[in-house]
Amino acid sequence: MDFKRGKEGFFMKNSKGQVTIFIIIAILIVAGILAYFFLRSSLTGTTIPSQMEPAYANFLSCLEGATTTGASVLNSQGGYIYLPEFEPGSSYMPFSSQLNFLGNPIPYWYYVSGNNIEKEQIPTKRMMENQLGTFIEQRMNNCDFTSYYSQGFEIFWTEPKSKINIKEDRIEVTLDSALKISKNDETAVIRTHKITMRSQLGNLYDSAKKVYDKQQENLFLEEYGLDVLWSYAPVDGAEITCSPLIWQADEVFAELQEAIEANTFALTTTGERENYFFVDLPVKEEVRFLNSKNWPHSFEVSPAEGSILLSTPIGNQLGLGILGFCYVPYHFVYDMKYPVLVQVQFGDEIFQFPMAVIIQGNNPREPLDAELGESFDSEICEYKNTEITVRVRNKNDVPIEADISYECLANACYIGKTSNSGILVENFPQCINGYVTAKAPGFRDTRYMFSSVSSGNINMIMEKLYSKNVQIKLNGVNFNGEAIIYFVSDDSTKTLIYPEQKIVELGEGQYEIQVYIFRDSSISLEGVVTEQCLDVPRTGILGVLGLKHERCFEIEIPEQTLSQVLSGGGIQNYYILESELMGSNSVEIYTEGLPKPETLEQLQNNHILFESKGLEIRFV
Repeated sequence: MDFKRGKEGFFMKNSKGQVTIFIIIAILIVAGILAYFFLRSSLTGTTIPSQMEPAYANFLSCLEGATTTGASVLNSQGGYIYLPEFEPGSSYMPFSSQLNFLGNPIPYWYYVSGNNIEKEQIPTKRMMENQLGTFIEQRMNNCDFTSYYSQGFEIFWTEPKSKINIKEDRIEVTLDSALKISKNDETAVIRTHKITMRSQLGNLYDSAKKVYDKQQENLFLEEYGLDVLWSYAPVDGAEITCSPLIWQADEVFAELQEAIEANTFALTTTGERENYFFVDLPVKEEVRFLNSKNWPHSFEVSPAEGSILLSTPIGNQLGLGILGFCYVPYHFVYDMKYPVLVQVQFGDEIFQFPMAVIIQGNNPREPLDAELGESFDSEICEYKNTEITVRVRNKNDVPIEADISYECLANACYIGKTSNSGILVENFPQCINGYVTAKAPGFRDTRYMFSSVSSGNINMIMEKLYSKNVQIKLNGVNFNGEAIIYFVSDDSTKTLIYPEQKIVELGEGQYEIQVYIFRDSSISLEGVVTEQCLDVPRTGILGVLGLKHERCFEIEIPEQTLSQVLSGGGIQNYYILESELMGSNSVEIYTEGLPKPETLEQLQNNHILFESKGLEIRFV
C-alpha cells in the first residue's frame, strides 16, 4: 500500500514536471517569436548589406546636417526657426517685434509695441523641439543622392516624422520614415533612424532664461542706463553764473548713445565682483551684452525748445538783486528706449536674444508682472471699436495730410494719417472728453476735445506756420552777438539761441516777444557770509500752542566771476497778423542797449531798466 502510494506519488510529481516543461517551452517559443520580430526590426533599422552602407550613411549625414543647421538657427534667433508674426514699431516706441542683427531678424523676448503695450516672446523648450522637428522633416526631403543614383541605386523614403528631445548637452533625434535602398537584387528597408548630436543648445537656453528672469526681476540694464544718463547728460544740478546754460539736444543724445554702446559692451559676468561692470548672474556660461547706435532707439527730453535745452539764471531778475549773485538751476526729464542683445556662450556655441531697455521720466520702467501677461499699461489703445471720421483743412478749406492721434487718460493712441483729401475714417478707442490731435509739417499742432463713445465726425482747422528769418537791430544797427529771443504764445514758446538760430516758425496770434542781449564780462564778486533768521515753532507743548522763537542760519556765497552780463533787450506784446506773415521774408526786432555794467550795482540797475524797455517789431 505504501509502495502504491509512493508510486502514485511519484507519478503525480512527474506529471506536474511535464506541465512545467511545456509551459517553459511555450514561453520560450513566444519569446523567440517576439525576439525575432524585435531583432528583425532592429536589424532592419540599423544593419544593411555592406554595399548599401554608404548610401545609408549619406542619409544619416543629411539628418545630422539638418539637425545641426536647425540648432544653429535656434541659437542665433533666440529659440526660433520660424519667426512669430512681425509687428512694426512707431515714432513713440521705436521697437518692432524683431531686432535686425547683421541681417538676421531675432524676435525680442521683451519689447514694447508701437501702441505702448508691453509684450514677451519667450519660446518654450517644447516649442523649440517642435520647430526643429518641422525643420528637419522639411530638409530631409532635399537630401542629395545624385551620386548614388548614377551608381545604379534606387532610393525611396516615405514622408518623415520626427521626434526631438533637447537635453542639456545633446539633441536626440528619432526619425520615422521607411527608407528603401535597392541595388541589383538586394533591398534594404530601414524604418526608424536615430542620431544623437552633441550640442549645448539646452544648457544655453536654460541660462538665457535665467539671465532674462534676472533682468525682469532687478532691471539691472535700466540701472546701468540710468548711470550713463546721469554721467553723460545734464539732468539735475546748478551752476553759479548769470548767463543761461544751453545744450544742444542732438549733441546730448549723440553722446548718450555713444556712452550706452560702450558701457553696455563693458558689462561682464567674469572677473572681480568689485568691478563696476560685473553683473552677478546665476549662470556658468559667459554672457555678453551688445548695443549699437545703428539699432532702433529713441531719446526724448523735456523741457526743451526745439533742439535746445535751456536753463535761465536766477538772481538777475527784478526784485532778486538782493541775492548778490546769480545761479542757474536745471532739471531735465529724459525718456530713453534702446535694445540690448544678450549672448550666452559655451565653446563655439552662442545663444542670443534681444530685450528692450526702457527708462521713463529719469526712472526705470516697472518690473514686468508675470500675472499681467502681455500688458502692464492701459490697453485702451488696443481696443479701437468706434468709427470716427476726421476732416482736416486750413482756413482756406484746403485739405491737409496730417497725423491723427487720440489722447485719453494720459494715453496717446496713434490713429493714422489723413489722405490727400484730408480725410481719415478709422476706429477710435472709446473715451469721454478725450483729445484729437492733428500734426502736420508747416502747421501749428491742433487739439480738439472729442468724446468717442459713439460714431461721429470731427472737423479740424489747422493754422499755417510761416518760417521767418529773425534779425536783431541794436540801436538801429544789425546785431549778431549773443542773445536769447522768446516768442511766447498761449499754446507754445519758441526759443532762438541767437545768432546760431535765426529761423522761427510763427502763426497768426498774440505773442510776448522777449529779447535778452548778453556781453562778455569779468565782474568779480567777493565771497560773503550772511546771516538769515527765521521764526520757527518751539518744541514740546509750547509749539503746540503756536509759540515760536527766532533761529538764525549762516549762508555762505562763494567768490565768483560773472563771464556774461545782460546788456540790452526788452519785452513787447504784439499781435502778429497772417497778412504780415504772408507778405514778408523776415522779422526785424529793434531794441536798445544797456550800459555795460562794471559792478554788481550796475548789473542790478540793468535788470531794472530791462523791465521798462520795449521792442519795435517790423515784418519786411
